[in-house]
Amino acid sequence: MPWIDAILASRVTAIVGRVLLTFPFWASGIAKLVDFPGGVAEMRHFGLEPAPLFNILTLVVQLSGSALIIADRLTWLGAGALGVFTFLTIILVHHFWSLSGEEAVVALHIVTEHVGMIGALVLVSVMSVNRKRQVWAAFPIPREKNGPPA
Repeated sequence: MPWIDAILASRVTAIVGRVLLTFPFWASGIAKLVDFPGGVAEMRHFGLEPAPLFNILTLVVQLSGSALIIADRLTWLGAGALGVFTFLTIILVHHFWSLSGEEAVVALHIVTEHVGMIGALVLVSVMSVNRKRQVWAAFPIPREKNGPPA
């Protein structure tokens, strides 16, 4: 359907999608910045010391990674940082394999969502690279036959 194609091809749709994709990260980063003591308490709760340093590192990764993805600049770097961060939260915080009962089930559900988020971060990087390749393909570099670029 042409109108669906138009919506999906829109730059506004792409920006809104990147903002929504990164919402869990930038919202958490802003919360850790605005309520720094609360962020430190969260780090301590999960046994991450020195808690103030972990809070700073977390909010920097969350905010800068989100900004890179939203701006579609070095998207691979922002998505990579957030993907590694998300994977580390699985290992350090949501370790369902070492829990039992309802706590393990809840952690497992969180892990499955985190794995899906990592997949989405890979996909946004692929889409960014492909879009930029299409843009540059419109500007071919003249080349001599069997020679260097002109």
